[in-house]
Amino acid sequence: MSVLEQNFPVVQKKLSVDLKGNNTDIIICSYDDHFLVIATQIGTMGTILHARKDADISVHPTFSVSVIFGKRDEPMLVACARQLIEHISSFGTSQPLVLSLGLKDHSAETLKGIVSAVTENRLW
Repeated sequence: MSVLEQNFPVVQKKLSVDLKGNNTDIIICSYDDHFLVIATQIGTMGTILHARKDADISVHPTFSVSVIFGKRDEPMLVACARQLIEHISSFGTSQPLVLSLGLKDHSAETLKGIVSAVTENRLW
């Protein structure tokens, strides 16, 4: 289920998906200067990551992902942020992404489900 909120000053979508038996709430917000995606199975923000496209110096773009708060030893969370920023970039925008992942399950299947749900309901 997806809800597009227009009354709030920031355009946002809220949805809920079931990933491997865990209810996952996702909020996607589009600010003037960045995108915010919150995905939680535990009701809190969890690990917060920042992802951006680096300056176009060459033909092949490069991306930077860093953990702002939370688990720094979870490479799958970084991979999730990288997939999302690559997807955002492919639509021609250079806005960075702030991604919050509060998950019970950090498996590749869960993270692929989050990427899929976010890209299907994108605001970029």
